Amino acid sequence: MARSSGSTGPTLAVVAREAGVSVPTASKVVNGREDVAPETRRRVTEVLDRLGYIRRPRCETPKPAPMVDLVVHSLDSAWSGAVLHGATEAAHEAGLEVVVSAAATRGRGGPSEHGWPDKLYARGSSGVLFHLTELAPVQYSWLDEHRIPFVMIDPAHDPPPGVPSVAAANWQGGMAATEHLIKLGHRRIAVIGGPGRAVRDGGRVAGYRSAMAAAGVPVPSAYVRYGDVSEAGARRRMAELLDLPEPPTAVFVCSDQMVPGVYRAAGERGLRVPRDISVVGFDDLPQARWITPALTTVRQPLSEMAAAALRKLLRLMTGEVPEAIRTELSTRLMVRSSTAPPLRALL
Repeated sequence: MARSSGSTGPTLAVVAREAGVSVPTASKVVNGREDVAPETRRRVTEVLDRLGYIRRPRCETPKPAPMVDLVVHSLDSAWSGAVLHGATEAAHEAGLEVVVSAAATRGRGGPSEHGWPDKLYARGSSGVLFHLTELAPVQYSWLDEHRIPFVMIDPAHDPPPGVPSVAAANWQGGMAATEHLIKLGHRRIAVIGGPGRAVRDGGRVAGYRSAMAAAGVPVPSAYVRYGDVSEAGARRRMAELLDLPEPPTAVFVCSDQMVPGVYRAAGERGLRVPRDISVVGFDDLPQARWITPALTTVRQPLSEMAAAALRKLLRLMTGEVPEAIRTELSTRLMVRSSTAPPLRALL
């Protein structure tokens, strides 16, 4: 709703700025929408009256459903499919429409298309869900400046203070994976993480270290490896582990995406999984069940995380303050065929 034709009164953007809300929220008040917190509605109404904002006569046409954006890194990944499912199901229950787009990305994971923020603003989205590694500082600033509510889903790096997010309990998952191997009798357990800067992988490795410490098992520095989240990178890291004077009998891999590389490196040495070396992954992507042997892995609830993020975004859109800025959902170990007790000859 804009000012009436020929009016010299304030624009809706001015009203939103004076009331300390987003333009979509101010528009909801002007149009009599019910999905606005009472205190927010009172504050916007006071500014409308004080500035003399002129409302156009309301047309008796059906109102479109409120719209939110879901921005993902890629539309062809298993992660995005699970996130899309959870977000759209929750949006349907809330009466929201979802616009899904894949972000052209910078090297560090944020949208780089110059017109992307303007397109989001022009669509009149009430809020945004991001399933990206991270956003660039300039993009956080843009969202804050335009007062657009948003929530990060499973960010690999810690967002700035105050940025709402939903993630998996990575430390818990890393600990459960390692405890499973320890209970099988393994003591020479290595870990392969993604980029060392990623707080997500850092939590998983920290869980591994906690489980090893609790069991009184020392962790040689050579048993902790980091690399890019790719099959080729994992193959190199696994080869390095197998070249050690005392190679591990088990390895915790911080992403299912890296597991084929681990399997391949073991096979190139004539080793079989799990007879010669046990492998545990993290994510429970569909390939975890299809790969041979089927992968024991930590399931992170991506669909549930996306649904929780949508509900958190809905509260932000209505002017509510979320109970927690960061929400973590529990993980679960899925035991399959890639783990077994170690051969006594290797103990």
